[in-house]
Amino acid sequence: MSSAKIFAVLRIVLGWIFLWPFFDKLFGLGFATEHGKAWIDGVSPTAGFLLHGTTGPFANIFHALAGNIFVDILFMLGLLGIGLALLLGVAMRLAVYSGSLLLFLMWLALLLPKNNPIIDEHIVYILVLFLLLKLNAGEVWSFEKNGDSL
Repeated sequence: MSSAKIFAVLRIVLGWIFLWPFFDKLFGLGFATEHGKAWIDGVSPTAGFLLHGTTGPFANIFHALAGNIFVDILFMLGLLGIGLALLLGVAMRLAVYSGSLLLFLMWLALLLPKNNPIIDEHIVYILVLFLLLKLNAGEVWSFEKNGDSL
């Protein structure tokens, strides 16, 4: 398998990392979101994490955002849009920058991470996103006009 195809697979896998929680939080599939506690059931997809999962010096700021419908909509649209863009190999620049912002805010909400005081998977994913952009991973197995179509 060529390196371009390996990076395309990495792009698709990372896209699924964003897309899966969208579906789980929307429908309550029983993984991170329990049945009956989904967004379609009227439960905020961000309140649980923002109220109970945030730590560190910015926790109070994130607690204040919990349950805000605007935050819920932005978060869910972000997960969906970033996930689909990466999965389909379209709008890569937008996906990388918005995905990096989302991941950075999640990292900020968890300061200081439990297993490492600075680096956790959020920072690694940000670096991978920029690597995918730099290596034009959206050009292979992509729905972009100039990409190697599916």
